[in-house]
Amino acid sequence: MISKVCVFCASSKKVDTKYFNITKQVANEFVDNNITTVYGGGAVGLMGTLADTVIEKKGKIIGIIPEFMMNVEWGHKNISDLIIVKDMHERKRKLIEDIDAVLILPGGSGTLEETMEVITLKRLGLFTKPIVFLNTDGFYDSLFELFEKMIDKKFMREEHKKIWTSVNTPDEIISAIENAPKWDSSAIKFAAV
Repeated sequence: MISKVCVFCASSKKVDTKYFNITKQVANEFVDNNITTVYGGGAVGLMGTLADTVIEKKGKIIGIIPEFMMNVEWGHKNISDLIIVKDMHERKRKLIEDIDAVLILPGGSGTLEETMEVITLKRLGLFTKPIVFLNTDGFYDSLFELFEKMIDKKFMREEHKKIWTSVNTPDEIISAIENAPKWDSSAIKFAAV
């Protein structure tokens, strides 16, 4: 059973409306299925929309934010469970503690950086939970092409494609998590190429 999912997403306020709408759908999907959302603690952009929607629907949400972001008032003020950490490294570690999956929404360099770390940890067998991309309108197609090139040029293995799953709509997320390929710490045995 899925009880807690970490969501990586953007803090930009200037992205297309479709990304905000998709984020609301994700929040509704999680609340309707009694899934606790864990996210970066921000108040604006997709982060803010995610939190606002979960709160409006009386769902459960946990924010994890570094102290310096609180100092510049980026933290969401209406989250009762807001964990303030020392730095970005601690935030990333805490985001994936005791969760059932990671969901990646469209985002910028911060989202990509969190994503690459969790993919690397999974490749090494240090993180074993499902990783699901919500590939809205093909947002992550270029990244998947790069992964294919990495595999083709022998920087990664074909097996490493099982590290993540991609879906196109929010209503596919829960099924993708439930049906993700099994992964465990033995992945270290084929982490190298």
